[in-house]
Amino acid sequence: MIPYSTQDITESDLAAVRDALTSGWLTQGPAVPRFEAAFEQAHRAPHAVAVCNATAALHLGCLALGVGPGSRVWTSPNSFVASANCAAYCGAEVQFVDIDPRTRNLSIQALADKLERARRDNALPDVVIPVDFSGLPCDLAEIRGLAEQHGFRVLEDASHAVGASYRGVPVSGGWAHASVFSFHAVKIITTAEGGLVTTDDAALARRVALLRSHGMTRDPAEMTRLPEGPWVYEQRWLGFNYRMTDVQAALGASQITRLSDMQKRRQRLAQRYDELLAALPLVRPIELPDRVSSLHLYVVEIDEAHCATARATVFNRLRSAGIGVNVHYIPIHLQPYWRDRGFGTGDFPNAEAYYHRALSLPLFPAMTDGQQDTVAGALAAALT
Repeated sequence: MIPYSTQDITESDLAAVRDALTSGWLTQGPAVPRFEAAFEQAHRAPHAVAVCNATAALHLGCLALGVGPGSRVWTSPNSFVASANCAAYCGAEVQFVDIDPRTRNLSIQALADKLERARRDNALPDVVIPVDFSGLPCDLAEIRGLAEQHGFRVLEDASHAVGASYRGVPVSGGWAHASVFSFHAVKIITTAEGGLVTTDDAALARRVALLRSHGMTRDPAEMTRLPEGPWVYEQRWLGFNYRMTDVQAALGASQITRLSDMQKRRQRLAQRYDELLAALPLVRPIELPDRVSSLHLYVVEIDEAHCATARATVFNRLRSAGIGVNVHYIPIHLQPYWRDRGFGTGDFPNAEAYYHRALSLPLFPAMTDGQQDTVAGALAAALT
């Protein structure tokens, strides 16, 4: 089986993990701030706060931006469920904004139209969570402009977008008020499981850092009274145990040193796919001149006008041929939990139409040209 993705672990990664295991620090040690600093440098981010996973990062990002009961949060239906769940955890009302069929990201026109209706109804969102689907950055400048106009905050779900860039600058929170990244095992770089929040706002970063560790501080300047000794800590907020371990951070710090090389290989593989699949009845990922995708996923859509074979048939044929294709994603609003909250088929037609045509093809840095040729040949056969 050729997997749709897999982690790329080297001897240097193994050495970094072994060093962490024998350092005397397994949980809260020096590796986490080292990883945060490395991420800040690679993404030109003033502040980075690492946590146990990206869902936790989204949750803390919402809390740090003031989301709570009575808040309104909007996001894309074309994402993993965590992009919406994070706001629900806070007691917020969640709404969705349909996608742009070309980019598969949140549609600026749909967002602007929904905002205008919400303004008239006095129901504007407090936070909007755009999703950089497959690693292609959203229309961040336009979203930030709408945020300034309508008074909402932007929490960018950049879980797919480690190493991506927008208008010549790495995605890191410069346009959003905060950005969230994922280091799951099949992401661009991995910490086995992990997440991170970046922001230009020092106070917001500090709030996230406190919330990841039970809302506690040992800093006398943040305490309500002068501590009687160095052992004193205070819980200032209701936080969580969302800390990243030193072992995870050591792996991430090693991985990020190869980010550029891994990205170049992904780009080369994507270019080969473009060439190998050019004659097939498929819609391939879009490229835009003002941004560079991290290419976490290479997603094609079956061109139904020129191919009568159903997506499920193509999927099953490829799996039977040992090709680990996948589908990203079932629209969030069609999940039973969200259907029970009033959403249903037809609410976001672009996201639903995309889903019925989509296939994620195998793409990972260690993939060989031969494996890619096998995928392309099997896909051509499956479409007929």
